[in-house]
Amino acid sequence: MEELFVKAPVKRVYFKLALPVVLGMITTMIYNLADTMFVAKTGDANLVAGITIGAPLFTFLLAIADIFGLGGSSVISRLFGEQDYELGRKISSFCMYAGIITGLVLTILLLIFEKPILTTLGARSATYGDAADFYRVLSIGAVFIIFSLIPQNLIRTEGLAIEAMIATMTGTVLAIILDPIFLFGLKMGATGVGMANVLGYFVTDVMLVLFIWKKAKFITLNPSKMKIDGSSLKDIVAIGIPGSITNFAQSFGMALLDFSLAIYGADKVAAMGITQKVYSIVILVIVGFTFGAQPLLGYNYGSKNWQRLKEILQFDIFVQVVYAVIVGGLLILFARPVITLFMNRPDIVNAGSYMLLATIITTPVVGIVLVYTTIFQSIGNAWGAFIMAIARQGVVYFLVLEGMRFLMGYHGIVWSQAISDVLTYVIGFFIYRKSLDLKDKIKDSAKLS
Repeated sequence: MEELFVKAPVKRVYFKLALPVVLGMITTMIYNLADTMFVAKTGDANLVAGITIGAPLFTFLLAIADIFGLGGSSVISRLFGEQDYELGRKISSFCMYAGIITGLVLTILLLIFEKPILTTLGARSATYGDAADFYRVLSIGAVFIIFSLIPQNLIRTEGLAIEAMIATMTGTVLAIILDPIFLFGLKMGATGVGMANVLGYFVTDVMLVLFIWKKAKFITLNPSKMKIDGSSLKDIVAIGIPGSITNFAQSFGMALLDFSLAIYGADKVAAMGITQKVYSIVILVIVGFTFGAQPLLGYNYGSKNWQRLKEILQFDIFVQVVYAVIVGGLLILFARPVITLFMNRPDIVNAGSYMLLATIITTPVVGIVLVYTTIFQSIGNAWGAFIMAIARQGVVYFLVLEGMRFLMGYHGIVWSQAISDVLTYVIGFFIYRKSLDLKDKIKDSAKLS
């Protein structure tokens, strides 16, 4: 492990850890697009609506998983840097069993409160049947969905990023294969869509357990190791909850945007929906790079290797900005043909290409914002991670959107995210300077040596 995290060239180890995460996320994105296409091909509007209504349950379960997956991996990577492998073992065991127990408890609660939850999500008499079928399968499979994200994050702290990618991609490919079989071959409707999802996660879980058993040296599922002290639990939750909130903030921001645009007509909402689909592809790669680098940041912070940590951060920001400028620039140049691929209507194309410009233009800034978020998680800066989690698509976005909508109407709404991105970057920069002044740390370490 030390050979990889401490001695290997920064560029090589960065891509070794980050590229598998990026590829795994792209595979998941392909599945989401394929799943949407398969369901739409049925031509059953109630089925499409029912699955859409049940979709927020996925966001919720993944957010719960982030508490133990992101929180645990952050703490463990720092501990490995400090050479405290025994506590790392205990925290890994605790996080995985905590995820299993939480999943089982949620299954019971979700099934008991099915009707009020689905009604709140928007299910009505015409859509309730399909929404309930999808919801019940996800509820029963909650433990498999939650568990899958936890060892994925934890084994990367040992450098097993390729193994995490293989497990994720295998489960996702299986889900893509099963989706049309259950939907069209077996005519299972929403139940079949849910089963394809859950079985994919189950296969991912099995493979991750096998990788832990065969390849992991310190990450363990040994139940005798799962007892940890209150301080360790606090560290996990302090970083895990901000990571979890990020998922909810994204859903909140999108709902707020759709609501604001609704008064300008369905074509504007549809154009923004297409814009967000394109934007999500760009952002997934950025997120993959930042998440992939997290164990490397945490390890070198824990080992107080300040010079190497500085090199990693600089290279991380360089990769994010270069990628964002190239891909973002191409999308801005070819905005109209890109939007046309989704819907060839002049009003949609005009609105969508304008929205894509306003959304994509600050992508380099978003890359740096995500680097700041990751470093705060990696060094255990809970408040910094929390502020970043609620800022860009939460509190800052809400305030900017309301102000811009009042001042500029439709154009203010469209440009609100870009302004929120810049303001969040400024906030992140000041928190970073205050919490991690690497120049001073490097000077101090040089004096000691």
